Amino acid sequence: MNEIELKAQERIQKNAFMHHNYIEMVSVETDKAVFRLDIRPESKNPYGMVHGGAIYTLADNATGSAAHSDGRNYVTQTSALHFLRNQSEGTVWATATVRHRGHSTCLVAVDITGDQGKLIATGEFTFFCVDKARMDEKIKK
Repeated sequence: MNEIELKAQERIQKNAFMHHNYIEMVSVETDKAVFRLDIRPESKNPYGMVHGGAIYTLADNATGSAAHSDGRNYVTQTSALHFLRNQSEGTVWATATVRHRGHSTCLVAVDITGDQGKLIATGEFTFFCVDKARMDEKIKK
């Protein structure tokens, strides 16, 4: 594991919602992250397809890790995710790549693909850079 992945792993261990949804980190490097979700019964909507919320959560975690790869701290500010198709079994993958890194924001593109590499969803997330000490104070309150 590289240094960026070690820091990502440390941060991810505190992410109960990601673990609750069975999302896993595959790799993280500077400005790029890959995450996966093995579709389980808990991941499916009433139609038997992977739930849109699970896909969104996968995308949010992958893009957030790509943003965090510069060592700063971020929260999701805005996002747009376009659902194109779906799948009922197997694995879905999120590949996130930083498109722009500014002083206070970071724009990250994401593609969600299925087992045959078909595009399931695509989008962009904007992250706002935060002061970790101030965020830690809010947690204590």
